[in-house]
Amino acid sequence: MASQFPEFTVTSLTAELKRTLEGGFSKIVVEGEISGWRRYPSGHCYFTLKDGGAQISAVMFAGPYEAICGRHPEMRDGLKDGAKVKLFANVSVYAPKGNYQLVVLSAKLAGLGDLMQRYLELKSKLEAEGLFDQARKRPLPKMPRRIGIVTSESGAVIHDMCTVLTRRFPNLLIRLFPSSVQGADAPKTLVEGVAYFNSLSADEAPDLLIVARGGGSFEDLFCFNDETLVRAVAASKIPTISAVGHETDYTLCDFAADRRAGTPSIAAEIAVPVMDELKAKLDAQMSRIVSALRSKYEFCAQRVDNLADSLAPALESRASDAAHRVEVLSSALGVALSARATDVAHRLDSLSSALGSSIVLNLTRRESEFERLRTKLAMLSPYSVLERGYSLTTDASGAVVKSADQVKPGDVIRTRLASGALSSTVT
Repeated sequence: MASQFPEFTVTSLTAELKRTLEGGFSKIVVEGEISGWRRYPSGHCYFTLKDGGAQISAVMFAGPYEAICGRHPEMRDGLKDGAKVKLFANVSVYAPKGNYQLVVLSAKLAGLGDLMQRYLELKSKLEAEGLFDQARKRPLPKMPRRIGIVTSESGAVIHDMCTVLTRRFPNLLIRLFPSSVQGADAPKTLVEGVAYFNSLSADEAPDLLIVARGGGSFEDLFCFNDETLVRAVAASKIPTISAVGHETDYTLCDFAADRRAGTPSIAAEIAVPVMDELKAKLDAQMSRIVSALRSKYEFCAQRVDNLADSLAPALESRASDAAHRVEVLSSALGVALSARATDVAHRLDSLSSALGSSIVLNLTRRESEFERLRTKLAMLSPYSVLERGYSLTTDASGAVVKSADQVKPGDVIRTRLASGALSSTVT
C-alpha cells in the first residue's frame, strides 16, 4: 500500500539530514561557552559549546588548532573550560551514531562564560578572606578508625571508595551520608552531610571526612563551588579531603579542604595506609631495632672487657702508690704524734708544778685569813667577856635579861658563867 508520507530508512534519513544541515549551515559563526575541553595526544580537541538554553558537541582538529595558536599564542591557555568564544565552523553529522557537531575552522576569545566568571569572583573573594591559606590546613590522621563520606549513594564512586578503603585497611568503619552531587539541590544536601558528621559526639564522629563525586563537565561539578558548601568544608572540625571530578578538575571545595585528591579512588588511597605494608614496616623496624640492640650490647660488652683489661694494671699501680703513700703518712704521723706527746708531757709537768705552787700559796693565804678572822671573832664574842668575871642571864625563851623589869617572881632564869651555868627562880 502506498503511503501519503515520505518514507526513509535510518540511513537514508540520516543522509538527508546530513545534506540539509551541512548544506544549510556551512561556514557559520557560533558564540558560546566552552565546557569539557579535552585535547588528545593526536592534537585533536573535543569539547561542548553551550549557553543558557542548549549545548552542542564540537571538534577542532589538530591542523586548525595549531594554526590558531600559531597566529595567537595566547589561545593555547585561553581555550579551556569556561572560556567564552566565537567559533567559525561547519555543522557536521556523524552518521554512524546520528550525532551532529560543529567542526571548528577558527576561534576567537570573547571573554569568560557566566559560570567561570562567578567561579573566579567567588574564588578571589574567599582567597582574600584567607579561607584557602595553607596555614589553616590540618594534617590528616595517619591511621583513621572511622571515615565519613558525603557523596551519592548510587553510582560507582561509593563502591570504588569502599573497595579501596577496605582492601587497604580492613576493619575500618565507613559511614555514608547520601547526598545529591549535581543540580540545584546538591549544595544543600552536601552542606547537610558535612554538618551531620561534625555534629556527632567524639565517640561517634569520624576521624576523617571525604566529600566526593565522579567526573563531569564544569557545569556538572559547579555545585561544589557553592559558597555555603565551601565555607562549611573550610569550617569543618574534622580533617577533610575533597575528591571531586578528575585530576584536571578543580572546584573551590578543593581549595577549602585540608587535602585535595584528583579522584575519589585517590582520596581513598590517601585516607588510609596499606595494613600489610604497615605490618611489613613494623616487622622490618623491629628486626632493625633488635639487630641494633644486639650490636650495641656486643660492642658494650667488648668495651667493658677492654676497659677491665686496661684498668687492672692501673688499679694495681694506683693501689701500690696508695699503700706507699699510707706508709709515708703513717710514719710522718707517728713522728708527729711522738713529738706532740713529748710537748704535751712537758706542758703537763710545767702545769703540774705551777698548780702545786699555786695550791700551797693559796692554802697559806687561807690559813692566815682564818686566824685573823678567828681572833677577831673571839674579841667580839660575848662569851669572851665571861672569862673576865661577867655572866650572861637569859629568860626561859633564851632572850638576854638586861633589866629586872623583864622578869617577874616565879620566872626561871638561866645564868651562864665562864665555866658552867646556873638556873634560878625569881623571888
